[in-house]
Amino acid sequence: MANNYDVKDLGLAEVGRQRIEWAALEMPVLKLIRERFEKERPLEGIKLSACLHVTAETANLARTLAAGGADMVLVASNPLSTQDDVAAALVSIDEIPVYAIKGEDNETYYQHLKAALDHNPQITMDDGADLVTGMLKERRDLLTNLIGSTEETTTGVIRLKAMAKDGVLSFPVVAVNDSLTKHLFDNRYGTGQSTLDGVIRATNVLIAGKTVVVGGYGWCSKGIAMRAKGLGADVIVTEIDPVKALEAAMDGFRVMPMIEAAGTGDIFITATGDIHVLDGEDFAAMKDGAIVCNSGHFNVEINIPDLEKMAVEKRQPRAFIDQYVMSDGRRINLLGEGRLINLASAEGHPSAVMDMSFANQALASEFLLRNKGKLEAKVYALPEEVDREIAALKLAGMGIRIDTLTSEQERYLNSWEEGT
Repeated sequence: MANNYDVKDLGLAEVGRQRIEWAALEMPVLKLIRERFEKERPLEGIKLSACLHVTAETANLARTLAAGGADMVLVASNPLSTQDDVAAALVSIDEIPVYAIKGEDNETYYQHLKAALDHNPQITMDDGADLVTGMLKERRDLLTNLIGSTEETTTGVIRLKAMAKDGVLSFPVVAVNDSLTKHLFDNRYGTGQSTLDGVIRATNVLIAGKTVVVGGYGWCSKGIAMRAKGLGADVIVTEIDPVKALEAAMDGFRVMPMIEAAGTGDIFITATGDIHVLDGEDFAAMKDGAIVCNSGHFNVEINIPDLEKMAVEKRQPRAFIDQYVMSDGRRINLLGEGRLINLASAEGHPSAVMDMSFANQALASEFLLRNKGKLEAKVYALPEEVDREIAALKLAGMGIRIDTLTSEQERYLNSWEEGT
């Protein structure tokens, strides 16, 4: 058993093992990578600290990295995203140190981040860039040993590119989120399904007939809007980018500023990576019973301090719902403390889509090692051939075959002489 850990209850390990193995059934790509890693041991002896959502899917990534020889520590990237039985199984059965408890307070969360940094990692894996930020702000002594980092989320990539722009990033980072087999699938189909799952589990409301307001129209928001529409909602999209707003309009959604949507919406879902997408003026315009939640990485998308100040009473009618009563009697229902609703009240993305995302993570760690000393201190995407390899493995796992070019077709595509 791992010597160092902080989990809720090791007695949950057997339940966690079953959950991990159930998820593995839908993760054939990661299984193939794990089998290769067991033979080749590309991460042998490498100290790796991962700050990720501690779910059954993440456990399969952790097992893959350990199979490749990594000496790893896993901590939660969000106080509400941990599956306690999974954390127990990783510690008790797989002997991987885990520091994660669902519902941990901010002090505990940062103690766990400190434990990940105290591991003196050569590679870090982030889901929101908290590990990297902690290292740059407080533990610069660790930078000399760092080969590089990988980042899973849109929010984290935004932070990292800002670091690179400001000249403070001093090591290479692989933006896993920028891989096509990550953001086109995980962000759209994973976030779309799991977000609506989280809303329904928290509230048990009927989505059909409701007006759902989606903040943003990036890949995550596209998935949310798509799934809400599929469940029978009237969907409004708010945007600041004219191109994305135009795309949303042509996809059949109403587009307007948030302040206009505020008085119309029944359910509000943010997923932009920015701060205060829902603000005090929006709360003031909302109708009685409005449901507010977030599917972006950090809970800053909803101005919760403003909501707290405006309310005269706060209740909890159901688990995962904080109901704020305004002075005029209106009730605004905040789900999951404004944190990732798909993990706060549900189980996160389906394992089938995380199969590709975590395949990218595993291969990104190998990419950093193969290119040690050759990469600049900036944000990289994985090579296109890695994307294609993952997509081909996923298709094979799904039993889907595709066409290949004939020699005649290849010649045509590579020539300029033939026309009409």
